[in-house]
Amino acid sequence: MEARSVDAIPRGGEWQYEPKWDGFRCLVSRDRRKVGLRSKSGEDLARYFPELVDAALRLKATSFVLDTEIVVPRGKTFSFDALLQRIHPAASRIKKLSQETPALLLVFDLLANAADKKLASQPLRKRRPALEAFAEAQFKSVATFRLSPATTRYATAVMWLAQSGGGSDGMIAKRIDLPYQAGNRNGMQKIKKFRSADCVIGGFRYASEKLAGRKVVGSLLLGLYDKAGLLHHVGFTSAIKREAKAALTARLEPLIAKPGFTGNAPGGPSRWSTDRSAQWCPLQPKLVIEVCYDHFSGERFRHGTSILRWRPDKAPRQCTFEQLKQKAFDPMRLLA
Repeated sequence: MEARSVDAIPRGGEWQYEPKWDGFRCLVSRDRRKVGLRSKSGEDLARYFPELVDAALRLKATSFVLDTEIVVPRGKTFSFDALLQRIHPAASRIKKLSQETPALLLVFDLLANAADKKLASQPLRKRRPALEAFAEAQFKSVATFRLSPATTRYATAVMWLAQSGGGSDGMIAKRIDLPYQAGNRNGMQKIKKFRSADCVIGGFRYASEKLAGRKVVGSLLLGLYDKAGLLHHVGFTSAIKREAKAALTARLEPLIAKPGFTGNAPGGPSRWSTDRSAQWCPLQPKLVIEVCYDHFSGERFRHGTSILRWRPDKAPRQCTFEQLKQKAFDPMRLLA
């Protein structure tokens, strides 16, 4: 179940509000002694978070599917940087980090349990009470699992949005009259203090000046997939720290390969085209970053974007135009 970015918290009796946590989305499933942890891209996260597998096995329930967010506490906040460190190839490092920076599971939906294997087909107004009953019976003895708060009060949602930070980066609004909307964005909206989008790095340009005698990256070219599966160039970000450019260049250069963008590409017919726009290196669509932007129109970011964070938990194919669709705003209302 994905979220669509909107500018304001929706109002009405059909909405439930929740904090938007700054972590890795994860479906947690258990079937007797078998536990699964799946990311939004379908990747198996179990090997990276053995403490979460152990915690799931300590629950009394032996059959369930939970929609959750993995977070790593750091003081009074949740640290996304510490969470990124947990995705490590070495088993010894994983074991060490699972003890030094243990993760928590913040649970906000129950999709199946022993009594109802198809609970996901029920509307949220029935799933939420079922989740609260499940949490009351299961989570008290296993502190790794925490029930994420929810409310139908708009005033509370406004307060939560105002208090965003330190592990919560906005608000989530969900339709309580709909079943679980797997694979689409129709039942859930996200509201942040800024707008953000997950983008594929489809190419890059070298900086005009060299560092220590070698060429380094100057800007990243961002892409989004359309419904036909074509990757379109939608903008750029040049907000790369000088001290990070050499390492980033070393990361990008092995991925250089045509075509990069399979739809609209830099240098193609566009009112943004310049002579310099043809001087770019195409990349294999492997890397995903989340960028902050102020306006999106004409299938382009209006201005340059800033980098928020790398998203190794997101599959490139999940970076679609769909995440940027918003309800149309009537500017004439400002003139009434």
